[in-house]
Amino acid sequence: MARVYLDHNATTPLRSEAREAMIAAMDVSGNPSSVHAEGRGAKSLIERSRAQVAAALGAEGADIVFVSGSTEGAALALAGRGLAMAQIEHDAMLAWGGEDLPVDGLGRVSVAEPAKSALQLANSETGVVQSLPEGLAVSDLTQAFGKLPIAFNWLGCQMGLVSAHKLGGPKGIGALVLKRGTDLAAQIRGGGQEMGRRAGTENVIGIAGFGAAAEAAAKDLAGGVWDEVGARRDRMEAMLRDTCPDLVIAGVDDRAGTGPMRLPNTSNLISPGWKGETQVMQMDLAGIAVSAGSACSSGKVRASKVLRAMGYDDEAASGALRVSLGPWTTDDEIERFAKIWLAQRTKHHARAA
Repeated sequence: MARVYLDHNATTPLRSEAREAMIAAMDVSGNPSSVHAEGRGAKSLIERSRAQVAAALGAEGADIVFVSGSTEGAALALAGRGLAMAQIEHDAMLAWGGEDLPVDGLGRVSVAEPAKSALQLANSETGVVQSLPEGLAVSDLTQAFGKLPIAFNWLGCQMGLVSAHKLGGPKGIGALVLKRGTDLAAQIRGGGQEMGRRAGTENVIGIAGFGAAAEAAAKDLAGGVWDEVGARRDRMEAMLRDTCPDLVIAGVDDRAGTGPMRLPNTSNLISPGWKGETQVMQMDLAGIAVSAGSACSSGKVRASKVLRAMGYDDEAASGALRVSLGPWTTDDEIERFAKIWLAQRTKHHARAA
């Protein structure tokens, strides 16, 4: 039986449009910094991809600086700024700032001084979507890009981070998006590439795949694909709640059955006493790929810092399973997941009794 992939927040499989664009880019022989025809051809491909990413992100007129991914983009945007952040931020952000901003039990963050703060748009573990304050210095848009309608030009932030592999592009390429005129000191020096902000010969093949993936993802979003994904995720959660009415889902107010807006594809299932790592292994053996949290924290057997920041104790924060659907996830796949997970949960409780 074919495996079921439900870990799209870690990475989404490569889209066919991105693969085709990358294969075509392999035949572009010139260095984009060269002035001859071959070089101009490579440069033209980069600029076309830059326009595709800007259009998909609603960032026309902004500066799109290609980097290796959101981790490098965070270093470029945040080094030396000392911005305030919340503990729910990705480790790539927290490496450059303080954990000062308060978080409530549903994962919402309060920002007192936007110009001195960074705040993600959507959380990778819970899917909780933030309301960004006007004048925010930096926002990590990585998880939201391609899943939610975004217009960077209307978000009110100075800089934003995105990565290609979260929306079906290749791994190892991303972008830092800046309001035009934003002052930024290069961290990688030695050349004038990327408007003098990121030296080094550009990853032409990766950039081509990123542009194609961004364009395809924007078409999916406009076509209602993610509305369908959201409805499928809600049906999955309803299936689980029908059998386990006491099931805790991070970011959902159990008393009201509502909560802040979440990414349409993300569920964080909390089962105190049943280790998330154990759940991941059991589901993997059953042919289903899920995770216990951010992929960049893999191998670290400890309670989720995101859930701890939301007020969950260590036992609950260690018993979380993240299920993240993709644009191609089917009803049969979520039913298979729900059936197997519920059976494993029943066995766990029986052994623990």
